[in-house]
Amino acid sequence: MDIRWKLTAPGEAFNAHDLDSIMEFFADDCILEMPRGSKPWGSRFEGKRNVRDGLATRFEGLPDVHYGDAEHFADTMANTGISKWTLTL
Repeated sequence: MDIRWKLTAPGEAFNAHDLDSIMEFFADDCILEMPRGSKPWGSRFEGKRNVRDGLATRFEGLPDVHYGDAEHFADTMANTGISKWTLTL
């Protein structure tokens, strides 16, 4: 799997609100922390089922959320990279 694909594919899946594709990037024992939630620190979701449910709720509450203006920086020799984007609601 090419590092450039690993950097671009998650954003594409999030923009499509494609939960099946999004969840391919999460391990079974994953943890997702989001700044919005009932606790002072936001929300924490543990495990794939809970992460999926949390993301589904987010997409329902923010139907126009979009990750745009993406820039990806890849080091193909080290198989690492970083991405940055602008979140719009």
